[in-house]
Amino acid sequence: MKNQIIDHLFRYHSGKMVSVLTRIFGLQHLETIEDAVQDTFIQASLSWRHKIPENPEAWLIKAAKNRTLDIFRKLKSEEERNFKFTSGLSGITLNDLFLEHEIEDSQLRMIFTACHPILDSRDRIAFALKTVSGFSIREIASALLTKEETIKKRLARSRKEIVAKNISFTIPQGIELSKRLHTVMEVIYLIFNEGFHSVKKDEIIRKELCGEALRLCKMVLQKESIRTSETYALFALLCFHASRLEAKTNGSNELLNLKEQDRTLWYKPLIETGNIAMDKALSLSQELSFYHIEAAIASEHLKAKTFEETNWAKILFWYQCLEKLDPSPSTFLNMAVVCLQLQQIEEAKKFLEKFSPSHLGPRGYLYHGTMADYYLCKSDVVSAKKELKKAIELAPNASEKKYLLKKTEVL
Repeated sequence: MKNQIIDHLFRYHSGKMVSVLTRIFGLQHLETIEDAVQDTFIQASLSWRHKIPENPEAWLIKAAKNRTLDIFRKLKSEEERNFKFTSGLSGITLNDLFLEHEIEDSQLRMIFTACHPILDSRDRIAFALKTVSGFSIREIASALLTKEETIKKRLARSRKEIVAKNISFTIPQGIELSKRLHTVMEVIYLIFNEGFHSVKKDEIIRKELCGEALRLCKMVLQKESIRTSETYALFALLCFHASRLEAKTNGSNELLNLKEQDRTLWYKPLIETGNIAMDKALSLSQELSFYHIEAAIASEHLKAKTFEETNWAKILFWYQCLEKLDPSPSTFLNMAVVCLQLQQIEEAKKFLEKFSPSHLGPRGYLYHGTMADYYLCKSDVVSAKKELKKAIELAPNASEKKYLLKKTEVL
């Protein structure tokens, strides 16, 4: 239980602490800062061995402040000892920087720094997940579908590039802001996706990651100068998906598809929040982005009181719109699924022929699962079982495998 609490606090507070300390010491000391924050949580795990403090968050803030002074002494810099910040905010005291609104400002600076165009696009996402959201190297590798050693190299390359190019720890303005905001949203979307449908072996849903994505997106929206129609649409999408989290699995932690889910468990306040965000998005601009269309699709599912009442024709229309913006294997797969629901069997096959399972990375099992549904629509049970067998072999976690095995057993 104690370790779970520390893990939870690390997830939600390490990014905050790294961001604030970076604002104080500068990006050139980022590696030292990350080590210091890691030390703080190690200290917590030792100090809390017998008893967790009444206010763990306050304990961590105090420990972070003390660690700040330790870093001052370590760096032996008179400038930093006198709190002369590269951002020019020399009037802000150490205590002030740990106030909630200043922490959020520091985190926004970190998000936009991580998404700087000087950095390689793949490096940006890994760097943001590490510094802003406290992902471990293993978790980043899982989220980005790559090797841990590759992630280590990307992080090292980012830190080196930031120092070499003297990147400033600021929120950009004008045209540069809109360019970088796109990557910021991509990172938030990726964090949520890993939580909503994880590729970890032992977890199908990671609610803390979904919550972190919602928090980061909300934080972006709270800054008036960086709000856009697209960011509101992203927030709406995350709210719509998050509203179904409690219904995605049963009491035995088994995966449930949309048809099996108890729709009374869908969380209405989050749906309403998503609707408000979507209205705001459309009031700012009628131009539809990837996030607008994805949110529209999610909304159609939420409108249906039962699975049978789902407006599949409308959903197909939205996917056709999405295909023009994002003709990706994932889009083709979803279009095939919708076509099968509409009994457009051969049309579904055409979409499945546009890509191969390898294009979906660790989610290649979804291709075979959809192919199984295609064969079932054609009453070809033998071929359906073969595809399900392939899907089971490729499924990344136990919950997915169990779901597919059950499907095989009823054939």
